[in-house]
Amino acid sequence: MAKDAKKNDLILRSSGFVNVDGSDNFASVFSKRGRKGVNQDCAIVWEEFGSQADMLFCGIFDGHGPWGHFVAKKVRESMPSSLLCNWQETLAQTSLDPDFDLESDKKHQRFLIWKHSYVKTCAAVDQELEQCRKIDSFYSGTTALTIVRQGDLIYVANIGDSRAVLATTSEDGNLVHVQLTVDFKPNLPQEAERIIQCKGRVFCLHDEPGVHRVWLPDEESPGLAMSRAFGDYCIKDYGLISVPEVTQRHITSSDQFVVLATDGVWDVISNQEAIQIVSSTPDKAKAAKHLVQCAVHAWKKKRKNIAMDDISAICLFFHSSTLPPQHEVNLATTSK
Repeated sequence: MAKDAKKNDLILRSSGFVNVDGSDNFASVFSKRGRKGVNQDCAIVWEEFGSQADMLFCGIFDGHGPWGHFVAKKVRESMPSSLLCNWQETLAQTSLDPDFDLESDKKHQRFLIWKHSYVKTCAAVDQELEQCRKIDSFYSGTTALTIVRQGDLIYVANIGDSRAVLATTSEDGNLVHVQLTVDFKPNLPQEAERIIQCKGRVFCLHDEPGVHRVWLPDEESPGLAMSRAFGDYCIKDYGLISVPEVTQRHITSSDQFVVLATDGVWDVISNQEAIQIVSSTPDKAKAAKHLVQCAVHAWKKKRKNIAMDDISAICLFFHSSTLPPQHEVNLATTSK
C-alpha cells in the first residue's frame, strides 16, 4: 500500500509540500541540518492514508545518538503501515464484539480504537527495532510525534519532546495557540517518579543548568534529555518508555493549522511566535521553511555558544480550499 501511495505521489518524505486535488489538507515540510553532524530529523506526510480519501498521516522524528538518523528513518518507515494494520484489525475486532456499540458514542469509541492501535503499534515498532540487526539502537533512539486526520477529527500521538501546536481563531478574531502535546522531559513529575522508581536517575550537568537528563543508576550515561523514546535499550529498564500519549481534537472552522516541530524549533521560538510566523507566510507551501529559517536566526541570536540542533517542521493547514487560488496545486514534490 505504501508503494502504491508513493507511486501516486501521495507520500512526501523530504522538504516540500503536499496538496492533493479535492483534499482539505495542505502540508508544508522543511528540515535543516544543525551543527552537530548529520541531520537526524526526518518527517513524513501520507495523503489518503490507508486508501481512505478523508485520512492523512503525518509525523516528525528526531533521532539521537550515534545511529539516531537510522533509527528515526526506521521508525518513520515502520510506524504508518503498522498503525494502519492495527487500526484495521482493532476496527474489525470491535465490530464483532456484541457488547460494543459504535453508534452509542461514536466519537469516543473511535478515539479508543485509535488509542489502542497506537499503543499496540508503538510497542511492536520498539520491539522490531530492538531485534533489527542492521541498526544498533542500544545507545541511540528517536522521538515520534504523529497525527492522523480523519475527517474533522485529529488524533495526536507523542513520544518524546517534539511538540504539536494548533492555531485557532478566537471569538475576538485573533489567532491564538493551543498546545496539543506535552514535552516529555525527565523532570516532569510523573516522568521523574517513574524513572526513579525504576532505579534510573534524573539530574542536570553543572555546565547545563536547567537541562534535566536521564542516567543509568551507576554511571553517567546515556544522559537523555527526554523521558520517552524509541530505542535507547541501554536505559529501557530504568524508566525510559516508548508509550505514546494519545489525544484527539475536533477540528472546527476556527482551527486554521497545526505545527509539528522538533525541539530545535521550540528551544528558541514560542508557541505564539510560531503560529504568527506560519500565518504571516504568503506562500503556504513555504510556511515550514519560513518557520525553520526564523528558528535558525533565533538560535544564532539567543544561543551563540551552543551548537545549533537539527530543526524541522510540518505545517498542516486544515482548510486548503479557503487558501488563495495560486496555492491550490497538485502535489509537486516527489518522495525521496
